[in-house]
Amino acid sequence: MGQFVNLTAADGFVFPAYVAQPSGTPKGGLVVLQEIFGVNSHIRAVADGYAAEGYFVVAPSTFHRVQAGVEIGYTEADMGAGMALKAAVEALPAPGVLADIQAAVDHAAQGGKVGILGYCWGGLLTWRAACTLSGLTAAVPFYGGGMTTEAEVARQPKVPVMAHFADQDRWIPLDSVQAFQKAHPQVPVRLYPAHHGFNCDQRGSWDAPSATLARERTRGFLAQHLG
Repeated sequence: MGQFVNLTAADGFVFPAYVAQPSGTPKGGLVVLQEIFGVNSHIRAVADGYAAEGYFVVAPSTFHRVQAGVEIGYTEADMGAGMALKAAVEALPAPGVLADIQAAVDHAAQGGKVGILGYCWGGLLTWRAACTLSGLTAAVPFYGGGMTTEAEVARQPKVPVMAHFADQDRWIPLDSVQAFQKAHPQVPVRLYPAHHGFNCDQRGSWDAPSATLARERTRGFLAQHLG
């Protein structure tokens, strides 16, 4: 089990992050980026799981600049609230929440080489982090909402990236995934017979076989690049 600690971004902004540490010497650092539901029980469970595998894990609250203490579920009302919060964060002046993610990367570095992964909006932020931030060694976005738009596809990653998508995702059209793959042939794009959110066992879209396979591929990718 981890605990929340306060981190400070380059502009002096203080925000909470859930930190989960391994029992022994870390084999690497890992930043886990939330969906639009906050650093909720699912994200904390993901962090705890990777910590159990030996990583020093940091899951920053990427909503804190617009609202503190966000932890919501997966109802339609929750979805609407989360999307409004995401829009508010996206509207912040640059670099916005990327400054907080950089602070999380810096904190995770005490575990060694640092990887980053995220889900949905966190997947988009993972992609942006891979393209703009320093101190990263690998990145794994899961169904990054918006990362297949023209503006995001135009970015160039500075570190190795593996991207997971679902072929029945109503939020991310399959043709846009194919366009992303064509633009970034160096990025392994893994496609699953599932819906958006397939990794989350608290959502109706959870798909156990796809989630398990994506986790195995992610585990191998992180081991390859973080050592």
